[in-house]
Amino acid sequence: MSVEHKFQKLATDNAPGQEVRQSAEGLAELMRGEKLEGRVVDFSHGDVDAHPPTPGSFDLFSAGFQAGGSQAYTEYRGDQGIRDLIAPRLAAFTGAGVDAKDGLMITTGTQGALFLAIAANVGRGDKVAIVQPDYFANRKLVEFFEGEMIPVQMDYLNAGEAGAGLDLNGLEAAFKAGARTFLFSNPNNPAGVVYSAEEIRAIADLAARYDAVVIVDQLYSRLSYSGVSYTHLRAEAAMNPDNLITIMGPSKTESLSGFRLGVAFGAPRLIARMEKLQAIVALRAPGYSQAVLRSWFAEEPGWMEARIAAHEAIRDELLSVLRQCEGVSASTPRAGSYLFPQMPKLAVSPGDFVKLLRLQAGVVVTPGTEFSPHTAASLRLNFSQDHQAAVAAAERIIEMVNRYRV
Repeated sequence: MSVEHKFQKLATDNAPGQEVRQSAEGLAELMRGEKLEGRVVDFSHGDVDAHPPTPGSFDLFSAGFQAGGSQAYTEYRGDQGIRDLIAPRLAAFTGAGVDAKDGLMITTGTQGALFLAIAANVGRGDKVAIVQPDYFANRKLVEFFEGEMIPVQMDYLNAGEAGAGLDLNGLEAAFKAGARTFLFSNPNNPAGVVYSAEEIRAIADLAARYDAVVIVDQLYSRLSYSGVSYTHLRAEAAMNPDNLITIMGPSKTESLSGFRLGVAFGAPRLIARMEKLQAIVALRAPGYSQAVLRSWFAEEPGWMEARIAAHEAIRDELLSVLRQCEGVSASTPRAGSYLFPQMPKLAVSPGDFVKLLRLQAGVVVTPGTEFSPHTAASLRLNFSQDHQAAVAAAERIIEMVNRYRV
């Protein structure tokens, strides 16, 4: 694959904040009706004004700044004192010990952790099992490192409360075909489903049987809704800890995305590879920002419960709006802040409909094609928004669906 071809496949037009770069050429002749009035809502990412960062985070950042060079120039894998602080918190949350010295690193966001983890495991021709649908960067990164993807399907629309709907036979077939890395998010981004204990146990068993490395993105694992049971892969006895990397961070639930912080923890041999790469990509996670991790898992009593309740209320009202529209299918997210409704057949292409939503309704969404080729009719909505503005925007989406029906 040529360098030019590599970068052609890294399209960013639909990434959060990049929508303004989309071409509107040819849309005028497709438009039906007038522009819908209402507050612009960008469902491509969360609204940190509506859901502010954890209290005290700026004070910690300021303290990091005041610390000067000792905080600015940490080890490439992050400040040892901060790693010592958060390791037992992560261990308590995930149900398995975390080695603060050799098995944990602070990264430039969870996106940075994902890049490093894939780069540490995937080279030209390596086979990688990935879930469809799943986080859009998974596919792009495997392609960039010239790996060979083996898709594993997930029937999220019919999973209900039974789990994510992962095709476990398909996962084993991928391992039998030579995949030695498995990459997935839990909760799933974009569908919001959570893998059941049985699915996680099966993944651990299969990974052990085929000696496969597993990279699990658990970015939204703290934002679980009422009655949801979450199982951590790293706590499964069958999972070989020398073949596992877990990725987390405070950017979403805690609204700390602007500080660009993530963590990766697991097999020391893989963390060592990732640190070597971080050293030449970014040196380290932002030094002053690292200090903000002192607040992680140490929020004031009731803060996390209130945040979850607020998101659950938005989720429920948006689902009520969407499900009133004939032909729209939407599963209930059990964690995270994403809805992934499937639209009925429209008179315009899914790609054009996304652009029309932005231009005519003031609503920005991410097209389903970013997450899997077979989910083109779906839209991803990050509902971490102002509650009333999000509901009004969902109503405009439905009005646009009815306007452009076949």
